[in-house]
Amino acid sequence: MIKFDNVSKRYTSGYEGLSNVSFSMEAGEMAFLTGHSGAGKSTLLKLIGLLEHATRGQVMVDGRNLGKVKSRQIPYHRRKIGMIFQDHRLLHDRTVFDNVAMPLIVSGASRAETGRRVRAALDKVNLLNKEKAYPITLSGGEQQRVGIARAVVSKPPVVLADEPTGNLDPELSKEIMELFLQFNQVGVTLLIATHDIDLVKQMNQRVLTLGSGQLIRDTTNLQEAF
Repeated sequence: MIKFDNVSKRYTSGYEGLSNVSFSMEAGEMAFLTGHSGAGKSTLLKLIGLLEHATRGQVMVDGRNLGKVKSRQIPYHRRKIGMIFQDHRLLHDRTVFDNVAMPLIVSGASRAETGRRVRAALDKVNLLNKEKAYPITLSGGEQQRVGIARAVVSKPPVVLADEPTGNLDPELSKEIMELFLQFNQVGVTLLIATHDIDLVKQMNQRVLTLGSGQLIRDTTNLQEAF
């Protein structure tokens, strides 16, 4: 499903965000991406979502070499990937319903299909009663759940999360991770970047650790991971 083959990313400033990173994830797998601030976690996720392009090496998603994806094809690629950000990136002048509906509107879904899918996604994150609310009226945890609903509303096979619990307390963080587990149990491939080591230890999943842009550890043994 996801494969990195000696992938490097060098920015125009000369900074190398990733250096010769290689790993693969099977369809339906869940893994955590850890490492210090600036280790390359966000860069790696951006390469999968084609928000950035690799300088060297190959990034493959679902058998497709992303280095060969033309600019006009990028939106179609992104429709297969749900992305969740620490800062939510919600449209504050739109309701919760409209925020979650955005990927479906972009893809041309009918009004009936959009309504059905949005309400199903909001129900999954326990926010069905907030569909008419505006993001500014929600708590941080609720805003993050809106972001999650938006990421999964189009049923993408891959979900990427960049520090999804960075601004949440431990109890809310655990709730968010339980949601991710539920998505994984129905076959969604999940890669979650986080610095919350305590939370990762509780989840008992594969851990990929970056250090200064390099993959320094890839293990399912939590005793080795930390």
